[in-house]
Amino acid sequence: MKTTDIHHTRSKETGILALSPSFTLMGINRHACRLLGIASTPGAACPLEKIVAPASLEAVHNFFADVIEKQVRIKDAGICLINAAGRPFHCNLSALPLTSGQQSAIGVILHFNPLEDKKSVSTTPSSLTYLPRLGYHGVVDSLPEGVFSIDREWRINTFNKTAEMITGYARPDIIGKYCWQVFQSGNCQHHCPLADIFQNGRSCENQEMTIQTHTGSFQKIRINAGPLTSADGSIVGAVESFCLLPAKKIQRGPCLGQYTFQGMISKNMVMKSLFAMIRDVAASQADVLITGESGTGKELVARAIHTLSHPDTAPFVAVNCSALPENLLESELFGHEKGAFTGADQMKHGRFELAEHGTLFLDEIGELKPALQVKLLRVLEQKDFERVGGSSPIKLTARIIAATNQNLDKAMARGDFREDLYYRLKTIPLRIPPLRERIEDIPLLVDHFIETFNHKYDKAVRLVDPKVLDFFKKHHWPGNIRELERCMEHAFVFVRGPIIFPRYLPKMNDFTIFESTNAGKKNRPKPDNLLWALEKADGKRAEAAKLLTISRTSLWRRMKGAGLL
Repeated sequence: MKTTDIHHTRSKETGILALSPSFTLMGINRHACRLLGIASTPGAACPLEKIVAPASLEAVHNFFADVIEKQVRIKDAGICLINAAGRPFHCNLSALPLTSGQQSAIGVILHFNPLEDKKSVSTTPSSLTYLPRLGYHGVVDSLPEGVFSIDREWRINTFNKTAEMITGYARPDIIGKYCWQVFQSGNCQHHCPLADIFQNGRSCENQEMTIQTHTGSFQKIRINAGPLTSADGSIVGAVESFCLLPAKKIQRGPCLGQYTFQGMISKNMVMKSLFAMIRDVAASQADVLITGESGTGKELVARAIHTLSHPDTAPFVAVNCSALPENLLESELFGHEKGAFTGADQMKHGRFELAEHGTLFLDEIGELKPALQVKLLRVLEQKDFERVGGSSPIKLTARIIAATNQNLDKAMARGDFREDLYYRLKTIPLRIPPLRERIEDIPLLVDHFIETFNHKYDKAVRLVDPKVLDFFKKHHWPGNIRELERCMEHAFVFVRGPIIFPRYLPKMNDFTIFESTNAGKKNRPKPDNLLWALEKADGKRAEAAKLLTISRTSLWRRMKGAGLL
């Protein structure tokens, strides 16, 4: 980093500016502009005589020389500054070197806090600390806001400690990555403040957005961003600071909370029985076989059993038996010793070993090849296993939970699945019903996804059109809850107002049934229908009011009465 525009690096009372060794302005924040009465013009001359009172000029010149030549950090020196009108004010000043990876400093960053009581001013710095090459990272790591910068290629080149805490990403893991790979915000594709900097040179203040953290959770942040400029004033990158916004209390309907169990939502009687069984199963160490169609939530059930039966520190290790090549699956499950086969350069722990005293979740168990079925049966029977190429038995301490979307009875009849393994896994069988068998859960799930995607896409959707809900209840849902989730997310990408209308849904196999159902005149909404008007106006209130021949105030009252505000 050669120079920095710190226009948006600010605290409540601190003025910050950066000066080059030749006393040209490299960057300045708003507080410093206001206190000193100077403009934020990168490259403008800013000699110390312009901002420092004569009584403090010699001391500040000495501080400046020490910071540049010896890379000394000056902390809380009592000095007197002057503004553009020549009016003096007393403050505490700190100075830090600004480096770019070279041995010498390329500038000095000055922090100053005005003092109300002139008597508290000292003529000497309270501390001189020699911190070689503290530089940019030393400055921004101490800030309470997250700070990162990118180059013209959109690659992250700095990332401070607060940014690590907010996002969950470690600095070494994301340096060099594109910024959108880290923050995954809906603003990355549209209304990106950094894009506006590169295209128009405009800084951004107090913009709110939602990002996705390393753990997959969503956080609302407020950002400030500005350009990084070279000595000739050209933009060479951008810097952004951000902080968390206070979390809004989620207005969860009473029914949603009442029917939520370990991340699963249902008021279906079969699912309620399943929830009760999960509590009982969690109290034991018996192996479990979970069956259900794709997208019904088999891993959620497995995680619920694990959560209720193990402490927080116990591992949950998931293996998709259909996703790993056959020649690697045995090594992945049992591990291998060094030299066990070509390419085995070192010993490796398998998933059985990694799940020690926790849970091993074997998803798509029906895809397991016959040879491995034999070995898995032996492990379940003997409660120990050996690494590939090893001879020392390792005790099995993990609970085994298997899952499949196949009909294992038919697989056994075809000879694709061992009968003895099936009955060994089936100690506790749990079946998850498909979504078409629990239609009463669809409104609950829709409300849940509205809440989830409002946070993800920073929108304010309140409900789906009744016609959409009717279609959801008639649709076959071959992909079950996963398909419903993707359908809702598709709608959220395109919805503009508070209501999801039919046109925002993706095309599905039986979508024509939905369209034809609503094609006849008898099913068309009346012109005075509130939802009809909002749909026609694409959520724009002024146009909807015109269609209904009412005032915008009357429309607002109707929307509020209908729960749309």
